Parts: sequence; C-alpha cells; structure tokens
Amino acid sequence: MIQDCLVEDGVRAQPRRLLTRLNIGLARVSTVIAVVGLLCIVGIVFYEVVGRYVFNRTPTWAESLALVLVLYVTMLGAAVAVRDAGHIGMDSILVLLPAHVQHWFEILIHLLVAGFGVAMACNGWILGMSVANFLIPNLGLPEILRYIPLALSGAMIVLFSVEHTLALLRHEEVEPTWN
Repeated sequence: MIQDCLVEDGVRAQPRRLLTRLNIGLARVSTVIAVVGLLCIVGIVFYEVVGRYVFNRTPTWAESLALVLVLYVTMLGAAVAVRDAGHIGMDSILVLLPAHVQHWFEILIHLLVAGFGVAMACNGWILGMSVANFLIPNLGLPEILRYIPLALSGAMIVLFSVEHTLALLRHEEVEPTWN
C-alpha cells in the first residue's frame, strides 16, 4: 500500500498526492473509530439505565467511560468534518466579498483553522502530560486518555487544513474521503 503511494504510473507521486492518501486514510479510520465509539456509548448508557432502574444497582464506571468515549467521538468527528468541509464555515461572509478576493479569504480561513489545530494539538499534549500520572476515578485508567483525542484531532486538523490550502492554491478540489 505504501509502495502504491510512492509510485503512480511508474513515476514518483507528488507530495500532495501522498498527503491526500494519508488524509483519506486518517479520515476513514477516524470515522470508523467515532462510529464504534458512538455505538459503545449507546450500549454503556443503556447498560447504566438498566442497571439503575431494573436491577437497582448502578455501575459506577459506566458514566466515566461514556464521558471519555464522548471526547473521542467528538474530537475525531470534528477533525473529519474539517477534511470533508462539514464544519461551520464563513460562507456567508465570503459571498459578500468580490470574486477575486473570495479565493484568498478561503485560503486565510484554512490557515486560521490550521492555527487552531496547532493550538489544540500543543495544548492537548501539554495538558495530557500534566495529568499523565493521575487516574480517572471509577476507571483506574490514566487521566491522559482524556487528552489524547484533543492532541490527535488537532494534528489531523492541521494536516487536513494544509491539504485544503494546497488544493485552493492549485485551484483544485479536495478528494472526498468516501467515494
């Protein structure tokens, strides 16, 4: 598979093509993880409700685990939304601008989103490392698990924004994650 990324029609692939394939792979894996996480949340909450109201015995770990999974689902989903342009954009402002300026404002928007992704990744890493030695109550898992999705999705947002910026500079469209 990696060799397919490096060679296209006997010629070395351009770096942008490698970035596109990497981003498609990351977006697909993130989507699958988010969907599985969402299904797990539904199952955990159902188990918690049944435990509380049917058996009168609430599982103490269920709420904590569901909250951790919510972080993974939302952060990975947000990153994928950036790649697939499913996030809330500034289109209402763009349409008010002259046509020759709209293109450059789109690039500016993606650069600002990339900057936000850098802030997410860096601060998620810093926060995660600051609590790495602590445990999540009721789960006994390291507290850093709450900050991994923040740092990871921030890094993916940067990659996805760079891809969009390069595509805009070439006057191309970003290849969709799911064809």
